[in-house]
Amino acid sequence: MNDSAPAELIIEAGRTEKQYWKDLWRYRELFYFLAWRDILVRYKQTVIGVAWALIRPFLTMVVFSVVFGKLANLPNEGAPYPILVFAALLPWQLFATALSSCSESLLGNANLISKVYFPRLIVPTSAVIVSFVDFMISGIILLGLMAWYNFIPDWRILTLPLFIAIAFAAALGGGLWFAALNVKYRDFRYIVPFIVQFGLYISPVGFSSTIVPERWRFLYSFNPMVGVIDGFRWAILGDQFSLYVPGFLVSLFFVAILCASGVWYFRRTERTFADMI
Repeated sequence: MNDSAPAELIIEAGRTEKQYWKDLWRYRELFYFLAWRDILVRYKQTVIGVAWALIRPFLTMVVFSVVFGKLANLPNEGAPYPILVFAALLPWQLFATALSSCSESLLGNANLISKVYFPRLIVPTSAVIVSFVDFMISGIILLGLMAWYNFIPDWRILTLPLFIAIAFAAALGGGLWFAALNVKYRDFRYIVPFIVQFGLYISPVGFSSTIVPERWRFLYSFNPMVGVIDGFRWAILGDQFSLYVPGFLVSLFFVAILCASGVWYFRRTERTFADMI
């Protein structure tokens, strides 16, 4: 007769917050894999491949330049109007593409999420990498426009990574909210495209924010992308565009709130994803 005691069963109750953030580093290879897979899927089996990342912003820039620059004859801040427009299109497309990809990321990886454990924050974060690749490719057009118009930026161009990071934070914060809400309420997959389309026209992409009356400009900066776009133009156009500092600080504040609250809500609802997806 075996008198040995039965093996002890240990049930681990879930990971602590500290362990969760350590797991993000432990699962970094999964992050690389998901990001690379999304890049390949985006450009694989397309007729002209990465040229799509050039055609769309270029045609948008042409339309805005004709409508706002030629027909409406809006001020160009002393810079060629195509450069003024494209300096805003770059951060806007980074934000719009990242927001859309991030919001759909959990539903697109439903099989993976429902089967194995890993920090779910990896999925929406990796989804925004594709938008950054598009951003880098689209930057070629800006370089071409600068060469065409013989436009040389000054030292402010060195601050551009700061504004890229702010645009990335705005997209990630909003994307985390919509990604989590998409799992519970599938209606949000139709809301995000509407927000992106509507936001294009209420953000100073085809025009300069300086045309907004002074008494409304501070309120207008409650749109987080206003500060990001103005920052891009300030960095690229230099002395020809003055940064509205109070408005930029307001936009920066709202971006910080959006990003922090997005992470908070995502973490709060993360445990229910596998059951509801």
